[in-house]
Amino acid sequence: MVNIDWAYENVLVTGATGFVGGNLAAELVRRGAHVVTVERDRRAVNSLKALGIYDQVSVAFGDIADEAFMARLFNEFEVTVGFHLAAQAIVGTANRGPLSTFKSNIQGTWSVLDGALRSGRIKALVVASSDKAYGIHEELPYRETHRLNGRFPYDASKVCTDVLTQCYHTTYELPVAITRNANTYGPADLNYSRLIPDAIRCALDGRTFEIRSDGKMRRDYLYVSDAVDGYLLLAETLTADAAVRGEAFNFGTGVPTDVLTVCSKIFEQVDNPSASLAVLNQAKYEIPAQFLDIGKAERMWGWKPTTSLDHGLAQTVRWYAAHLDR
Repeated sequence: MVNIDWAYENVLVTGATGFVGGNLAAELVRRGAHVVTVERDRRAVNSLKALGIYDQVSVAFGDIADEAFMARLFNEFEVTVGFHLAAQAIVGTANRGPLSTFKSNIQGTWSVLDGALRSGRIKALVVASSDKAYGIHEELPYRETHRLNGRFPYDASKVCTDVLTQCYHTTYELPVAITRNANTYGPADLNYSRLIPDAIRCALDGRTFEIRSDGKMRRDYLYVSDAVDGYLLLAETLTADAAVRGEAFNFGTGVPTDVLTVCSKIFEQVDNPSASLAVLNQAKYEIPAQFLDIGKAERMWGWKPTTSLDHGLAQTVRWYAAHLDR
């Protein structure tokens, strides 16, 4: 495999002001790449700022669902490698108002794909789908051959992301690959509607963390540095191996852990006697169990995670303890 020399690449990371995209952008900056991202809403705090690299990337202000804007961005920034991670990713938000989620996640995806196609410069484009696209299956773990059964608004939007990406490869031979990520966690996740950052914040502040479900829902939890390594290795493989183009790959650990266990691990590490857990058992439209078979990525291009849940949570707790006040 011929690796990309990132110092010579103009790399688009949509969603870089968010958690996974921000961590990916930080690693690309470290490797010398010229990173460009898109910012629709200017926020006082975002993951790029929390990671201290906001001034080291180029920011184009606009909406990824705007096809003319995306075409201009690919052309004027001469993008050669792309990572499409931008999405409305909060299940509750999608359930309350699906149309904005559909616009961001579906129209946004075809705008990115079409901009990449028309630019004529793209060597590799990695598109983030989600394990939620699989929906409910009796047979677990999910394999890439499982049917995409996502039916709730966020899940369905990721099914569309997946299918559109495969369409652009099959029809136009765009050099793309799809990732279906497990629940990803780690430093600089500032979306406190997610389980792990909110539980850490409550534990550090000595408050009660409310588990919306019954605490028994099982998920696959992937540490963000493992996800970043996977994205970069997949992009490098795309430039050299036609076999991965148009393919989907699970990113996870293959190890399911229930919500109550994750929260208990966090509270044990923080060790704040004022903090507590409360199980509300109020969650709706949630899949009971989700975890991934990750053998395909390891067989085809050699990726597998290296961070255990205990070690990843310890690293994450340390980051929030140092940065939360800021």
